[in-house]
Amino acid sequence: MSHGYEAGRLNLPFTGICTFGRNPYVADWSTIDADVAILGAPFDAGTQWRAGARFGPRGVREASTLFSFGHAGAYDHEDDVTYLADTRIVDLGDADIVHTDTVQSHANIRKGVEAIRAAGALPVVIGGDHSINIPCIDAFEGAKPFHILQIDAHLDFVDERHGVRNGHGNPMRRASEKAWVSGMTQVGIRNVSSTAREGYEAARACGSDILSVRQARALGPDGVANRLPQGAPVYITIDIDAFCPSIAPGTGTPSHGGFLYYDVLELLQQVANRHEIVGIDLVEVAPDYDATGATSILAAQVLMNLLGFIFHARAQRDG
Repeated sequence: MSHGYEAGRLNLPFTGICTFGRNPYVADWSTIDADVAILGAPFDAGTQWRAGARFGPRGVREASTLFSFGHAGAYDHEDDVTYLADTRIVDLGDADIVHTDTVQSHANIRKGVEAIRAAGALPVVIGGDHSINIPCIDAFEGAKPFHILQIDAHLDFVDERHGVRNGHGNPMRRASEKAWVSGMTQVGIRNVSSTAREGYEAARACGSDILSVRQARALGPDGVANRLPQGAPVYITIDIDAFCPSIAPGTGTPSHGGFLYYDVLELLQQVANRHEIVGIDLVEVAPDYDATGATSILAAQVLMNLLGFIFHARAQRDG
């Protein structure tokens, strides 16, 4: 088994150019040749309180270098599996963000996701606030219908407030309107929400399955995974505020009582083992609110593990 340092350089994580996991950078989106393509969406003009998630892609990329020692994959002794050994990951850099212009910024994000899909790669988008999910889902127009798994403290099912339809409180409502979204499982929803009672009623009327952290823990990861439609393709959207701010303080709208690491990791592993994953976004990391860097590290580690689960499960199904 070859290792990166056999070429004659130790090449430690804190050296070199900072891409996600120190993977190759692809500037020309028409030349993507990979299994996974990372796209940054550093847009936070959709936030209603504390901004700062525009620095999320940069923070998560920097944190991800912790997992870039080049040891020919990542061996997990609990699963007895080496993850990501043969998975080709590239980093496309960031979609161009035009300050104060939500429409154009979202259009640029959509273009990036469309380029990834056209190349046959798995799109992984790092936000930015949760409004960036709107162009991500728009980019799947015409696709085979898929189910959305949302892991989040907030329902994000606001229709419109003062003319705002595409902020970070709206993405799940906008997704529910798409012909290619077959339904949603919304997990981790708790405490005072950005969505009023009528929003919850509207979500349930659209077929959403809404679970709080306590309800999800009572069911366990297997029980939650069982609630997703069997065999449906799944798009996963993760808001970092789904986690308890005791481990993820670096976010604009922290909500106590959230998930701990293994609560989410085990659910993601169950879902990846059972479903085709068609896309991922992870949003609302705002590094400046966490001097320790733990929130960015958590986000990077969740994404790395999730990608490992997805491609190991694909190999098992194809094998």
